[in-house]
Amino acid sequence: RRICCRPMDAASLSALLQSGLSYCHTAIDTDGGLMASLLLTGLIGGFTHCAGMCGPFALSQMAERMKTCPVHQMREWQRLTTALLIPYHLGRMTTYALLGAGAAMLAGSVGAAVGLRWLSASLLILAALLFLGYAVPRLGLKLGTGDNRLFRHLSAFARPLFAAPVGFKGYALGLILGYIPCGLVWGALSASAASGSALSGAMAMAGFALGTVPGLVLVT
Repeated sequence: RRICCRPMDAASLSALLQSGLSYCHTAIDTDGGLMASLLLTGLIGGFTHCAGMCGPFALSQMAERMKTCPVHQMREWQRLTTALLIPYHLGRMTTYALLGAGAAMLAGSVGAAVGLRWLSASLLILAALLFLGYAVPRLGLKLGTGDNRLFRHLSAFARPLFAAPVGFKGYALGLILGYIPCGLVWGALSASAASGSALSGAMAMAGFALGTVPGLVLVT
């Protein structure tokens, strides 16, 4: 017997969207302070850290994207909109959100199973130490990026995408480069994991990624 799948009607879609918004509102009510803190962290870190570390990736994409625009069509508005690199930043945001959801889900599961009520506080303290290490390097608390082998593997996947980083290729580039080891991201992940909620962790890391965008846009 053939089973026909009818498309979702407007009422069902509306109910689904309302349910999703309700979950998001609950997450904001519960962990809104954490989300705002990571948004501010991303904003400050975007100008002080990401602009130098990830700026070359953004500049390379900007140069390649400008090559696709004919000279007679070049306008200042074209340059400004190209510098936004929207697909790339959406890709980074997706990766950070997935990492935040996974870290928070793992921390919440471990805390509930073992009864480690102090786990959330420990993760927040770890995040504070990582951020403090970047703010005051002389303290010696800055965590390195670890083994460079992961960076080399990621570079091998990302290199072909730099040739034409537009549309889905730009988004895929953001997805891949979002996994580059970075102490600042590890600090944000530690903080987001403290929420113990996959949705809150994802939203907090998405806010962190959004905060890093202005610094990189200013570079391009």
